[in-house]
Amino acid sequence: MDALDRQIIAALRANGRATYADLGRQVGLSASAVHERVGKLESSGVIVGYHAVVDPSAVGLGVTALIGIHPTDIADDNEVADALSELVEVESCYRVAGDESFIVKVRVATVDDLERSLGRLRRIPGVARTRTTVVLSTRFEGRPNTGDEESDVT
Repeated sequence: MDALDRQIIAALRANGRATYADLGRQVGLSASAVHERVGKLESSGVIVGYHAVVDPSAVGLGVTALIGIHPTDIADDNEVADALSELVEVESCYRVAGDESFIVKVRVATVDDLERSLGRLRRIPGVARTRTTVVLSTRFEGRPNTGDEESDVT
């Protein structure tokens, strides 16, 4: 993957509906060259899909929570993850280091729905307890990061 591939990825992350001609104009290549590169990025697993970004509140999902899941001593992480994937309100699931095994992002309509979701989560075999953080506002989310930027961390 070279700098042009990274530019194509960044452009697609900004607008997944861009045509190959649009992408070509942005990165200085022909549409056919961009088409070939995008095909290679897809077949190699760099680009794994395309989706619409939806405002959760606009579809009635006004409550977002991050829930840490503490396992039991005999929990099987794969079984817990499989059970979590069955809950439609679980949008993302991260395996993490530390006291918690997983952190999940849940989106629901109301706080009452969140309470019901927590009840379902706690009944999953292998879940000892949960720790919930309710999101008050989202400053940014899903920000494109192609790994191309250098940081000024000192």
